[in-house]
Amino acid sequence: MSTPPDQSARSAGSEQASATVRRRFLAHMRAADSYGLVLIFIIVSYALAVSLHGTWASSVVLFAQIVTVWFALRTSNARRRVLMIAGGLLLVSGVVGVIALFTGTEHHPLTLVFVISCLLYTIAPISIVRHIAFRQAVDEETMLGAICAYLLIGMAFAFLYFAIGQLQSAPFFGANGDGTISQDLFFTFTTLSTTGYGNLVPAGQPGQSLAVSEMILGQLFLITAVGKIVTAWRPRAWKSDENP
Repeated sequence: MSTPPDQSARSAGSEQASATVRRRFLAHMRAADSYGLVLIFIIVSYALAVSLHGTWASSVVLFAQIVTVWFALRTSNARRRVLMIAGGLLLVSGVVGVIALFTGTEHHPLTLVFVISCLLYTIAPISIVRHIAFRQAVDEETMLGAICAYLLIGMAFAFLYFAIGQLQSAPFFGANGDGTISQDLFFTFTTLSTTGYGNLVPAGQPGQSLAVSEMILGQLFLITAVGKIVTAWRPRAWKSDENP
C-alpha cells in the first residue's frame, strides 16, 4: 500500500524541521559566543571535580572554573567594571592555583580561592540573567543561558560549602567530615533540586541555613525563570511546521 503524496510531503517536512532544530541547537552549542559553549565548560568542570583526586586536583578544577566564569561573563556581555573586577579575581586565583599545583599545598591556602570562586560563580549567573532578560525573543540562547545560570548557582553554593568546611572548626557534614569537592557538588545539586537524599547533611550553622536558602532559590528560579522560558520557547522550525 503506497503512502499518499500529501502525507509523504508532510512527513518529509516534519523530519526536515526536526533536523533543522537539531542543527541550530548544535550550532549554538559550538559557537564561540554562545551559552552552549559555557554549558560545555560547566559540564567539563563538574566532571573534573568529581573524578580527579590528589593534591593537584584542586588546582586543575580551579583552572576549569576560571575558563568557565570568563566565558560566562564574556558571553553575557558583562559590564566593563564587572569584567575588570572578575579579571583581577581570576588572576589571583590562577596564581594561587599554579603555586598549589607545583608545591603540593594542602587545602588551607586554596580556601580563599574557593571563596573567590563562590563570588565569581555568583556574579556569572546574575550577569547571564540580566543578559537573557533583555533579549527580544525567547530562543535557543535564552534556554541555554537559563540552564547555565541554574547550574552556576548550584556550583557557587558548592564552593561556599567547601570553604566553610575548611574554615570552621567543626566538620561541615558532622560524622562524614568536611566533605570533598565531589561531595559538596553532590550535596549542592541534590539540595538545589530538593531531591534531598539525606546521606550528606550540614551538622550545624551556617551550613543548614545556607542549604535552606539554596533550596528556596533553586525552586524559585525553576518556577519563575526556567518555567517561563520553557513555556514561551518555540523553535522557528516548530512554528513553521505548525503553520504550513
